[in-house]
Amino acid sequence: MRSNDSLLAFASASSAQCLPDIIEPGLSVLFCGINPGMRAAAVGHHFDGRGNRFWRVLHRAGFTKEEFRPENDRELLRHGFGLTTAVSRATARADELSRVEIQAAAAQFELKIEHYAPRFVAFLGKMALAEMSGKRDIEWGLQSSRFGGARAWVLPNPSGLNRSFSLDALVSAYRELRISAESSDE
Repeated sequence: MRSNDSLLAFASASSAQCLPDIIEPGLSVLFCGINPGMRAAAVGHHFDGRGNRFWRVLHRAGFTKEEFRPENDRELLRHGFGLTTAVSRATARADELSRVEIQAAAAQFELKIEHYAPRFVAFLGKMALAEMSGKRDIEWGLQSSRFGGARAWVLPNPSGLNRSFSLDALVSAYRELRISAESSDE
């Protein structure tokens, strides 16, 4: 059980975000970006950046029946999914965040995961989980350790800047999470 001080700190940190979370208790999957892009923060919708493949990948992997537009991001809740970021500060590129900044966000972010208790927290890219956990040997997919009580999964970042993964490779990785989330008893 958390103290009232912890919950107040959590609520205060959450209200200061430049891009609101799309979250509620008990989600099947909470997708976690590293931090908001400048465009997403400016318009107030997740994954609104040019070239970001998140919405296309989510649909093609079977999470949604149709491809959502960023302005419909809140509709993910109806499907049991949510969106958040590990760090709230918007940048043009995630590599503009310092390791210290990500590490400093870890405690509040873990409290958020504990509070909302999703079954899976899906980190989009290895960077945030590596810095928050102190582990450097992060593999793609399901992690052996939980994060904030949730099963942790690492997916490739769908950013248009990440050309290490083709659209088909992204879809395959995200589909693996969907199938696991659908078959999970927890």
